[in-house]
Amino acid sequence: MSAERLLHVQREGLLRALCCGGVAEMLESVLDLLLAWDVLQWEEYQSVRPPERPLCHSARELLDLVGSKGEVACGLLLAALNQVLDKAQKASLSFGAGGGGGQGVPWPLPATACQMLQMERPRLVRRLRGRIAAILQSLVKSGDLTAYECDEVQLPIHTPSQQARRLLDLVQSKGDCAAKTLLRLLQQMENSSMSEDGETALPAEVLQYHKKLRSSVLAQSLFLSTYGGTGSLSLDDVYTEGLLEVAQGSGEVPRPLGLEDIFGQVGTLNEEADTVLLSGEAGSGKSTLLQRIHLVWARGEAFEDRLLLFAFSCRRLSSEEREASLRELLFLHCCWPDGDQELIFRYILDHPHHLLFTFDGLDEFRHSFSDERRLCCPTQPAPVSTLLFSLLQGSLMQGVCKVVTSRPQAMGTPLRLYIRKEVQLKGFSPEGISHFVQNHHRDPGVSAHVLDMLRNNSALFGLCHIPVLCWIVSKCYKELLGSRGDRPRTFTDVYLMILQHFFQHRCPQQRTLGSSWETSYADVALRLGRLALWGLKSARYVFSNMELLRCSMTEDDIGTGFLVHSEGSPGSDGKHYEFLHVTLQCFFAALFVVLDDNDSEHSAIPELFNIQKRQVLVSRGCLGPCLSSYCGQEGEPKGHTAKAEKTNLQITATFVSGLLSHRHRGLLLQSCPAAAINKRFREVARALSQGLKKHFRSIPRPVEGEKKSMHAMPEFVWLIKCIYETQDASMARAAVAKLRVEHLKLTYCNIGPVECSALAYVLQHLRSPVGLQLDYNSVGDVGVEQLLPCLHMCSSLHLRNNNVTDEGVRKLTEKVVQFENFLKIALGNNYITAVGAELLAEGLRGHRSLQFLGLWGNKIGDNGVQALSKALESSHSLVWLSLVDNGVGSAGARALADLIRSSHTLEDLWLTKNCITREGVEYLLQALEVNSSLKSIWLGGNRLSPEDVEELKRRDNRLIF
Repeated sequence: MSAERLLHVQREGLLRALCCGGVAEMLESVLDLLLAWDVLQWEEYQSVRPPERPLCHSARELLDLVGSKGEVACGLLLAALNQVLDKAQKASLSFGAGGGGGQGVPWPLPATACQMLQMERPRLVRRLRGRIAAILQSLVKSGDLTAYECDEVQLPIHTPSQQARRLLDLVQSKGDCAAKTLLRLLQQMENSSMSEDGETALPAEVLQYHKKLRSSVLAQSLFLSTYGGTGSLSLDDVYTEGLLEVAQGSGEVPRPLGLEDIFGQVGTLNEEADTVLLSGEAGSGKSTLLQRIHLVWARGEAFEDRLLLFAFSCRRLSSEEREASLRELLFLHCCWPDGDQELIFRYILDHPHHLLFTFDGLDEFRHSFSDERRLCCPTQPAPVSTLLFSLLQGSLMQGVCKVVTSRPQAMGTPLRLYIRKEVQLKGFSPEGISHFVQNHHRDPGVSAHVLDMLRNNSALFGLCHIPVLCWIVSKCYKELLGSRGDRPRTFTDVYLMILQHFFQHRCPQQRTLGSSWETSYADVALRLGRLALWGLKSARYVFSNMELLRCSMTEDDIGTGFLVHSEGSPGSDGKHYEFLHVTLQCFFAALFVVLDDNDSEHSAIPELFNIQKRQVLVSRGCLGPCLSSYCGQEGEPKGHTAKAEKTNLQITATFVSGLLSHRHRGLLLQSCPAAAINKRFREVARALSQGLKKHFRSIPRPVEGEKKSMHAMPEFVWLIKCIYETQDASMARAAVAKLRVEHLKLTYCNIGPVECSALAYVLQHLRSPVGLQLDYNSVGDVGVEQLLPCLHMCSSLHLRNNNVTDEGVRKLTEKVVQFENFLKIALGNNYITAVGAELLAEGLRGHRSLQFLGLWGNKIGDNGVQALSKALESSHSLVWLSLVDNGVGSAGARALADLIRSSHTLEDLWLTKNCITREGVEYLLQALEVNSSLKSIWLGGNRLSPEDVEELKRRDNRLIF
């Protein structure tokens, strides 16, 4: 097919490519080539160039103009397009014989410097970018340009490429002398860009792209993007640091981390891997933390060794259904270069250690990962799932640091194999809650009132440990401060409160909606619920206009504020929407499950709670039929293989439990028959009972000589949380009525203050005491307070590695000392100082049952040891005491010597990794002379010479080094 014919039949596609994104750079680059190849005369070039007219008009005029010049001109236009357009834009176009470029044409050599400017224009535009200011300054000094002309070139409305073109136009109009000066200056600057050791300095195009990328990331990071960016809140004004720690099991002693530590060596598990997993539960602030990283990078305040940062939303990438290359992924999804794409992309490939990739919300990526296909070629198109997996596991762009956010359980085995380290975000500390509320309410009186209300409602204060709930509480402070009777204490209570808040905003003439929102807005809630549940079952979190229409959504429904415009969503079918937060989507899905009257024969509740069959509901379960009549018959998009995300279904089931509680029965009865509500509540109760029985049946027989114990899985904690949401004491009592264990182990189960509230609500109904082991969680001081109601049924409490401080110890001792059945307290590797030790000592004074006390890995020092020793001197039960790594010196050893003299039950004393000198050991030896019951004192890692150790061993073999 001739070039003229190709130009004619592909006109629409060529126009679309030239006007891509409304950016003139494509068209201007084509014009540069056509001018250099003498296809266009200077007057024609000036008449077509886009800055003075709409882009689409210029593109049409160019096609018309070149089309009138004959076959050769048309072929050269196609060649220029083939050279400028990227692979994705060229995929549906044909460029004929001229597609290789203009290299085959015998261009005459330039006779003058001005001719050189025209013939080398495309290359000169690229070479000048990043050097405009320096070139202009030199041209002013040489007298070739005036200061006024320089200002005209550097107008901020022009891109760097447009500034380069204006400079070339201006110099060419000045004649050959100015052109020669420009070429000489440019050559000198390029020669001087070589560093002293011979390595090439950063290319101007890359430097310019770095500046543009920083500007783009800064614009996207300045305002809070989570929770729908409601209120255009400045991130600087509201950002509150959460508790950030290396994941348990890394071998590191947990300690608070800063942003820089995310990329450091601490906690590294796999030196060969490049991907850092930033994990946290729903609403823990992962996206906001990632946005903070973006902001400080864009400002140059941190991570300066990372020249380029590419930020991706996995939620957005999920909607990308066409294949793409790495180059397209970077430039189309992040920042389009003004400069030489080939040069910039080559720099990216050659300098992986100068890059940072971030991927937010991997748990919301609805395509599965597999080792079956890996991509190594950065220019080869592939499905986005293959690209993403290849990046994360390192076959593509090895050496690039990648940070991925996800909920812990959502990170599957195929990807965990390639994780360098895992850092966990554990929500707000009590100080963080105060900081957030004060930032959110600039009126000190309001913030003080809100904080007083929270501190007087320990359950709600525990919920605010989760940042998204802290945001809801801060947003709904008027409803909270004006409420009477019971204030929120469960997840469901809080989300019903924000429901009332938003509906009240739509209906301001009513002072309070109370329970009447259900009458006025039941249809709206159901439509939102249909959309939410349909999205959850297909792992879809971004919705097109068409999908909203399919679920009967109206403009008024969108106007309630629960759906917000989704920025940066791919596709051209209009706006895209998402729920303010994924937990809000789960809440509306639960409302639909509870209120919909079309599921009487196909109840979704049993399968929603069924642990074994949960994934079945995606394809053939009861949720499918109950949605089909609302969301159309089209089914999922072609090629869609997503499964419902398990954690989101658990959150939905938790809300279902709360909505069906007796507390909210009156609300539901306005639009749902009592018989249907009672039936659904019985279904929830049955599902929870069956789930717990399954756990109890899995308890192994005890080994002879050991206690019968149950190591609970995270699924057990979820079931307990569902029971807590019901606030049904009889259900809680029945849940543990048949639990016959002496030790309940809940290590590594992501237990925070919210989970502590649920555990206490259920475990207080135990029929016989158990040892409660909560090591390696995030209980903290707030969680300790939530556990108090069940401690009377605990024979021991293990809280090592849980961010407990002196305040937590204070709360614990106020209650524990009342219970004589307490045998063991283990508070190792926390943040307890001498103050906490003194509080604990006061609480344990005269306690008659405590046998084991573990305080290793704290900072109680000599003062704390002295207080404890004094308090425990009267103990007739203490058998084991650990004070390892506590900064204990000889003064502390002297106090312990007094304890040894008075105790007739103490058998083991652990003092390793302290600061005890020979003097301190002498005190201990003197005490051992009058104590024959003590079996061992462990003293390794103290301030003793090898000679001292050998001598001390011989003096008493109970000293162990």
